[in-house]
Amino acid sequence: MRALLRGKIHRAVVTEADLDYVGSITIDKELMDEADIWAGEKVLISDIDNGSRFETYTVEGEPGSGIICVNGAAAHLVNVGDKIIIMAFELTDQPIIPNIVLVDENNRKVKTLHELGPSVIE
Repeated sequence: MRALLRGKIHRAVVTEADLDYVGSITIDKELMDEADIWAGEKVLISDIDNGSRFETYTVEGEPGSGIICVNGAAAHLVNVGDKIIIMAFELTDQPIIPNIVLVDENNRKVKTLHELGPSVIE
């Protein structure tokens, strides 16, 4: 079995950081659906602005809201306005094609890629 990228939200902008929440990352449900990320799923977060990386689980945010809120202790690792990459992986022994959601500065989907390669870093 290998852990392969299954879903990714690329360059999302952190809209909130809530230290007092129990934990997790709240993500606009439309983005979660597009990236095939489930509520409660473990995700890896990489902050493009400061280089921090951490794992947490997902909570659905209001559809269409653009919310990307890092909660709990992980809120110390980001700042509002930081760009982050949210990645979900799958353990499998078969190749999979990931859903890579590119978003704009308002966390609205620009397009979804179904491939890995140079086009992901637009």
